Amino acid sequence: MNSASSTERVSASLDDPRYYLTNFQFVLDWVAARHDDLLDDAERDFLESFPRLPVASRALLVRMVMRRGEVFRYSRLEYAEIGAVEAALAPLFEAGWVEDDPECDVGELFRQLRLPELRQALAGEIAAAGLSRSLGKAVLREALEARLTDPLPLTEWWPEAPDRLVRLKVMALCDRLRLMFFGNLRQDWAEFVLAELGVQRFETVPFDVDSWAFGCREEVEDYVFLHRLRERLEEGECPLALGEHLDEAPARNTWLASRRARLLVRLGREAERRGEGEAALAYYARAGDGEGRIRRLRLLERRGEHEHAHALLEQAVPVGEYEAQALSRLRPRLCRRLGLTPPSQSPEPRPRRFDLALTPHAGGVERAVAEHLASPESPVHFVENALICGLFGLLCWEVIFAPLPGAFFHPFQAGPADLGREDFVARRRGRFEACLAELDDGRYRRTILDRWHAKHGLAAVFVDWERLPLPLVELALARLPAAHLRACFERLLADPLANRSGLPDLIQFLPDAESPRYRFIEVKGPGDRLQDNQRRWLSFFQTRGIPAAVCHVAWRETS
Repeated sequence: MNSASSTERVSASLDDPRYYLTNFQFVLDWVAARHDDLLDDAERDFLESFPRLPVASRALLVRMVMRRGEVFRYSRLEYAEIGAVEAALAPLFEAGWVEDDPECDVGELFRQLRLPELRQALAGEIAAAGLSRSLGKAVLREALEARLTDPLPLTEWWPEAPDRLVRLKVMALCDRLRLMFFGNLRQDWAEFVLAELGVQRFETVPFDVDSWAFGCREEVEDYVFLHRLRERLEEGECPLALGEHLDEAPARNTWLASRRARLLVRLGREAERRGEGEAALAYYARAGDGEGRIRRLRLLERRGEHEHAHALLEQAVPVGEYEAQALSRLRPRLCRRLGLTPPSQSPEPRPRRFDLALTPHAGGVERAVAEHLASPESPVHFVENALICGLFGLLCWEVIFAPLPGAFFHPFQAGPADLGREDFVARRRGRFEACLAELDDGRYRRTILDRWHAKHGLAAVFVDWERLPLPLVELALARLPAAHLRACFERLLADPLANRSGLPDLIQFLPDAESPRYRFIEVKGPGDRLQDNQRRWLSFFQTRGIPAAVCHVAWRETS
């Protein structure tokens, strides 16, 4: 498959009753053509054997792959386009991809059977435990779990069962193939359906056969391993036990290291929630700088280990504005507790403020302020992060969607895969500088407007089309000085992931006679406070002379 493949149709028509099978085969062919060196023997065998099965068997397998869970009832596998379930299952049993009458633990049994069925299947156990048959499903399960510890096939749980169960045995294998295609496990087979429906449309990026997310098989296994650990944590497993396995997934590259660090922070937070302070500190320490270091210092402070926290803080070199802001707040507190003179710090600029007393609004506090302030001469728009990020995304569209190695490798990407990596901007520095240069000579207005028309509706990481109508774009380009836009865009580039949030809720465009001709407004209702990312943007606006204010709202009492 060459670079032209990115322009081919990638989703089957929904008029085809087996559209899902066509899409699944597309993924298999894509992975086989591009990622042969990442595949193991079982995956290669699957890719070679799958097309040889009868079409009904292939369709039924894909139906199961695309559903939740791995165990299914015969009665819930009936599809008009597939036909007889038993006939479709027979080749899947023979291939070893589906298991008939699998063993099920009590949890799976309760997931598969309805309450009346459970009362029949477990009548003896219910009676032996002295339980009422009127108990609800959750209570009944809780009461029987300690007694029913051995997994059994449904035919032994309930010999008279009118239905049968099967277990899909290749779900993990299909998840790995999906991972190799998408480069993540967040996206799934629904992407094809959304594309066919027109709900999601994506930019066409020419990439060649050598573009892929993973450089070696070990990276695939590490990704899956970290993903499964996170799932087990979310299901309630003990963070102490899970953390013991983390060394099985070493940091082979920077983006897997960042995923590992985020998991360590989550493990630390859960350990802290459970009162396991030492374990939490260890997890935060292993997570490294950024959020892990800040959480470690804050926990040490809460535990009264001020000297240790202060020593670590003095060694810290902050990574990004978030960490610098957090460290600057910690330092004076620790110095006071240790009797030290805190180093002088420039005070954080106070944003302009005004107060309003308004009647409660069904649309929320932001809508209340917008309607109160708006007039024909001074329209107000609820933009939050959409305006500045959207204008940036439109101006820099060609850079963001540039076909750099490792950035794009499948047709369903709303942005480059390396957006959150350290070298994202560095790899594109010259291209971004060329885009920003248009702000200096006035070309940017035509570029942004042309791009709005040409790309409207395409999924794009910085562009929220619903909040970026053309009249708003035209008004913003007429009122916001190019120098202000350049300053905001440069701040976005300093940390694209962190700085694309925290922008003010509203923008008010002021009459032509006034200067400046607009202002940003962050709205805070009763009891609401500025978040850290909002403070950073407001502080930035203050230093750059960009008009912004915070509106504090009090509700009027209504009779």
